[in-house]
Amino acid sequence: MGSRTERLLAIKRLIANHTISSQEELLALLEADGLHFTQATLSRDLKFLKVNKISDPEKGYVYELPDQHAPVNEVAESYAAQGFISLQFANNLGVIKTRPGYAPSIAALIDQSNPFEIVGTIAGDDTILIIPNDAVKPQDVIHCLVLIIPELKGKLTK
Repeated sequence: MGSRTERLLAIKRLIANHTISSQEELLALLEADGLHFTQATLSRDLKFLKVNKISDPEKGYVYELPDQHAPVNEVAESYAAQGFISLQFANNLGVIKTRPGYAPSIAALIDQSNPFEIVGTIAGDDTILIIPNDAVKPQDVIHCLVLIIPELKGKLTK
């Protein structure tokens, strides 16, 4: 079945990369990825992710993630990656160290993405406290941060 975070990340990835018109179609794609769970679980996950259906000329209505068509701010992502120094965890809380002055902008980028893994951030000048959601593991937070700031992929490990 996989963890809830694994399921939610897979659902987000599939909806972002495919034109999916039904839960059955999405379940089939998830099963092809090795994730097996019920339609009721999928329905709850879609509601949790605030997935919408929008009109599509070919398939009728298809799933869309919130802000899926918002322009990607590559400048902000690049800026965030340049300012990032390190990430450590203590008691499931994450602490990001940044170059001086970068923390508020990076924290704002994380908060604006509104990831389900992270309840919120608190930023100083060069430090960000990441407060994860209950039952979210450090590895899930790392995956989330890479989704928000792809340039961090090689810099984050746990």
